[in-house]
Amino acid sequence: MSHKILKGKNGIIFGALDNSSIAWKTAEAVHKSGGNFILTNAPVAIRMGSINELAKQTNSRVISADATNIDDISMVVLEAQNTFGAKIDFVLHSIGMSVNVRKGKKYTELNYDWLTKGWDVSAVSFHKLLQVLYKNDAMKQWGSIVALSYIASQRVFPNYNDMADNKAYLESIARSFGYFFGKEKKVRVNTISQSPTITTAGKGVEGLKTFLNYAEKMSPLGNASAEDCANYIISLFSDYTKKVSLQNLYHDGGFSNVGISQEIIKMFGD
Repeated sequence: MSHKILKGKNGIIFGALDNSSIAWKTAEAVHKSGGNFILTNAPVAIRMGSINELAKQTNSRVISADATNIDDISMVVLEAQNTFGAKIDFVLHSIGMSVNVRKGKKYTELNYDWLTKGWDVSAVSFHKLLQVLYKNDAMKQWGSIVALSYIASQRVFPNYNDMADNKAYLESIARSFGYFFGKEKKVRVNTISQSPTITTAGKGVEGLKTFLNYAEKMSPLGNASAEDCANYIISLFSDYTKKVSLQNLYHDGGFSNVGISQEIIKMFGD
């Protein structure tokens, strides 16, 4: 993107790991659009990923933080305000993890300790982030907060496992907390329901490549890439979407509104 629609805006991007992640692509897009930001991820993710390369590329700063820890979140928010000398214009929550998926546990055989851990990381961390931003009055008026979701929050995708429950909870948090943020702070809160995307986190879902091919055939515009999603996020961070809030926005090439496509009919036809 060549338009500097985020010039003068400052924010925080949670969850960039490597160049396959949507948060990574978003950081690159924000940088090209003139925005400034702090990058943050968990200590283990920073060690495993290449976020420091992204920081050099985008002239940004990396802060290690556990997004499930209120003190860590508070530290990141305070450091961001101190770094920019101003309140925050935009925040991206791009965090998701299921121990049950990683360990190969079926939905009918969940380990509940693992379930709680994944729920905390994938969904409750968003409430904690919103609460810290809200209580500290850290967001500028007409600022924008975005979290990433998936259509499995609304429909059955068996292999998505307990992540479907996490995403449903995430979307509910966005609506519920977004109401208070809008009424009292004039801040937008939305989720984006993105096409299936090959990321480091997504690779753990059984049958992902098969479903990518299926979604491509179902979507009139084809699957939305991580780069496409990043550009959509930029629009939500910009002043062009000041009255968009409490929405779960489908960014999936039309997949969510298609019952069946001609390609699928031909595959199973007589």
